[in-house]
Amino acid sequence: MEDVTDAGIYARESSYLDRYVQVGVAGGRVLRVTFPETPEDDAEDDHPVLERIFEYLDGLEEVEFDDVQVALTMPTDQRAVLEGVREIPYGDQVDVRTLTRMTPELDHEESEDLNLVRTALDTNPAPILIPDHRVRDGPSAAPPPVEQKLRSLEGL
Repeated sequence: MEDVTDAGIYARESSYLDRYVQVGVAGGRVLRVTFPETPEDDAEDDHPVLERIFEYLDGLEEVEFDDVQVALTMPTDQRAVLEGVREIPYGDQVDVRTLTRMTPELDHEESEDLNLVRTALDTNPAPILIPDHRVRDGPSAAPPPVEQKLRSLEGL
């Protein structure tokens, strides 16, 4: 399991994304991944999770984040959706209906359940770590230009 014990805010500029990648960590878990144009003033640039994100962005090898703990403070059904997203392998994609089918107790024929899946994707606290860009017809919590570059990186 990835060591994320150093609480704080960490950020580094990505030339690939044309913006910063910022990670908030507390209590041994990643709280949030964001993509600001400028980082928080007190952000540091050295953290193991941030290092792995940049290995992923280099695109030289497949990098998975299933061992990184992410704090999912949301309703249980939305948490289940995001846990399902973490199961989509690098370079693969699914649609919202398939993700709904993958999520226990949700019905891909029910519009309410499809909307729940879209809401979970839209409020994903940690894009890249929870790769919502692999859901081709759903919203991403990452800004659209970032989402497109992540999809391109994985050949989606």
